Amino acid sequence: MKTAVISGGNGGLGRALATKLEANGWHCVLMDINTTGLDTTATRTPIAVDLTDTASLHQAAKNIIAQRPSVDLVIYNAGVSQIAPFADSDADSHRRVFEINYFAAVEMARAFLHPIRDSGGTHLAISSVAGFAPLHARTAYAASKHAMQGFFTSLRSEEAAQGVRCLIAAPSFVATNIGNAERSADGVVRPGSASDGIDYMTPDAAAEVILSGLNRGQEFIPVGRVARIASLLMRASPRLYQHMMRRKIKAGETPN
Repeated sequence: MKTAVISGGNGGLGRALATKLEANGWHCVLMDINTTGLDTTATRTPIAVDLTDTASLHQAAKNIIAQRPSVDLVIYNAGVSQIAPFADSDADSHRRVFEINYFAAVEMARAFLHPIRDSGGTHLAISSVAGFAPLHARTAYAASKHAMQGFFTSLRSEEAAQGVRCLIAAPSFVATNIGNAERSADGVVRPGSASDGIDYMTPDAAAEVILSGLNRGQEFIPVGRVARIASLLMRASPRLYQHMMRRKIKAGETPN
């Protein structure tokens, strides 16, 4: 039985990805800071860990590697958003977004680098439209996702000789936490809680697109109509994309 490790495994998209993988014969290890509601089963192992605590993350990874016959897929799904103008945010909140969205993913990749090489497996980064395009009132979030995408794109070239794939999925707006933002004073919110989004997808629909791209070995997987259009517009006319983004997102102006 192949093993997938999913960070942010207790979120809506993490659960949807796990359910679909398990239905296809995978064992899923779901890593999250809070695993309440996740049961241990023959196909599922929840692991409670703060991914921003590097020592705890590496210890959890060692335990997983020791317990599973192989690690064949790592999905970097954990993340937060921050919705606030740059002028209203501070350095600490910017760093907090990067710690969760970028540095935790980098350390997770480091922890599972050799097991993925051993299995000829896959790193699958869950980025965002904000990973390749600007997004109004989300400077820290967009920067962290750009960094994440740059890291995994570069890692792809290094790991190809090891028989390892590095894929990137870029969802637009996935409705995972609508009405449950748990917004902090610095504007940091749970992912998928934006009230100013466009053309929301369900977690199940997003997971279906992502895993279809995984099965095809698609290096870049735009997830949803908005992501596909944004990808095309950013290549054809970044200026037009920015105009449309400002008009659509700023019009809502109720950040996440």
